[in-house]
Parts: sequence; C-alpha cells; structure tokens
Amino acid sequence: MSILPVNEPHTPIDTPRNFFIYGATMSGKSYLAEHFPSPLFLNTDGNSLAQSAPAIQIRNIKNANGRGLKQSIITQLDEIIRALQNEHHTYETVVVDVIDDVCVMLEQAICADEGVQTLADIGYGKGFSMFNTVLQEMVMDLKALPLNVVYISRAITEGEGIQAHEIPSLRTKYYNIVNGNADLVIYTQRIGKRYIRKVTDRRKEYIREQIDDPKILRILDNVPGVYDKPVQTSISEQNKIIKQQEEQQQIEGDK
Repeated sequence: MSILPVNEPHTPIDTPRNFFIYGATMSGKSYLAEHFPSPLFLNTDGNSLAQSAPAIQIRNIKNANGRGLKQSIITQLDEIIRALQNEHHTYETVVVDVIDDVCVMLEQAICADEGVQTLADIGYGKGFSMFNTVLQEMVMDLKALPLNVVYISRAITEGEGIQAHEIPSLRTKYYNIVNGNADLVIYTQRIGKRYIRKVTDRRKEYIREQIDDPKILRILDNVPGVYDKPVQTSISEQNKIIKQQEEQQQIEGDK
C-alpha cells in the first residue's frame, strides 16, 4: 500500500486547538476556560477547589531541611503529560492556570537542582538555556497531545493615559515560546457587570465552515475576531452572530 495520499481534492478541516487567554484578575479567564470541552486544570494559585472542573495542584515542594525539592514541578508535569498520553481518560482539554506561575516554578526547580539562587548563578548562560529547553519541551509535549490546550496568563498595564492597554504579564521571552505554539490569543476584560472577550492575535485567518469540532465552534462563536474570511456565512448572518455574542456576554455579565 502506498504511503501517498489519494490525488483528489478534499474539504479542509482547520480547527484551532491551542489557546492563550489573558486578562486582569476576575475578568473571566478561568470561566471561559471552563467552557472548553471536558477540561483538566493544572492549577498553580491554590484555587483548584473554587471551580467545578477537575484540577491538579502544580507546585514545588521543598525537603524538610529546606534544601532541594521533595517534589519538582518538572517531574510532576512530565508525569501528568505521560498519563494524558498513555492512560485511558475522558479529558478533551488541558488548562494551564496560570502559565506565569509555571515559569517561575520551573526556574525555582532548576535552581534547586543546581544548588543556586538564580539561573544566572549557573554560569555561561547554561541556566537560561536549561530553562528554555524545559519550557519548550513542556509546550511541545502538551501540543502533541490529542487534546485542546489552554494557557491562562494574568495581565499588566502598559503605557499611560489614552495609550494605556493591557498585555500578558508573562515575560516577553517566555510569552514568545508559548504564544509561538498558540493558534488564538484571547483577551478578557470586565467592564462593570459586562465580560468582554476578543481575539488579539491568531495564527491564521480561520474560516468558520472549516472548524469541525462543534464544542470548540460554540466557544469561538462567542469570541469576536476569530473569523475573517467566511465561505458560506453571509454578512447578515455574521451580524446576527455578533448580536448573539453581545447578548450572551450581557447575560453572563448580569449573573
């Protein structure tokens, strides 16, 4: 049997699977992530019991003498990813909440293993190289899973006055690694009782008719800015979708 595909046209299937969600505290980041299909949260802020979705608390645990680690986040994440790869389960989405803390804890774990205070103390740039390798491996291993992957990040304000705007609080060099493997970047904002979501970056122009997962489609239909070049969706139908998004966001804001 030939390894070559049949030489005939096929209907494109193009469903985004990797997402980066950022916003200020209480802006609806985790709430949005909970609406992804069958999510497993990898939680870092000790708030895992405050949400309905299953969660695993991610953390470094020091030895009793304060030297070295009894539990390393690097080992813990590796075990979780291998379990998601090899064990039978019903999860469809893994949520890293929040990626900012994960990066800090990865640094701490490397420093603890090397017996130093900071990555710079390892010398010759080796510490930073080790960190980049660990972070890239984690991101690529998560991307390789047959699951949706959602990274959640806090936000900070950049600029002043009318130029002020919120950006991910994740350090730029770390953001570039994570975002380089994301399909959509979604910003969440709370204004009074209203919760607003919008796409601020995307890998490509997604066509609604080419997204084959109805569960993901249901989420994306409520996030303005996902689609740019519809194939079969008329202007009037697009306006109807936008109106439904606004009404849904207003309902969520009134809860």
